[in-house]
Amino acid sequence: MANPGNVIGGHKANLNNPNTSEESKQHSKEVLEQASNSGEIDTSSSSSSGSTEGQNPNNVAGGLKATLSNPNTSQEAKDSAKERLDNM
Repeated sequence: MANPGNVIGGHKANLNNPNTSEESKQHSKEVLEQASNSGEIDTSSSSSSGSTEGQNPNNVAGGLKATLSNPNTSQEAKDSAKERLDNM
């Protein structure tokens, strides 16, 4: 049986993939809406909202540091990561 979190993550990734068809993206939107409506996924918060409650602080700091050194990351994301690191 597939891990529902992995399936949902795959559909989210599909929505952001420029190489997938609009038909595929529409299917992913429908699957995510159904999962949201059925309570399979929590839409009240996301990892990108900045909430680190319940996460290992060392792992969070490592991810933020990786964001700072990633050349493919936007300046806005780097500024946000630096601010969050400074507040830790």
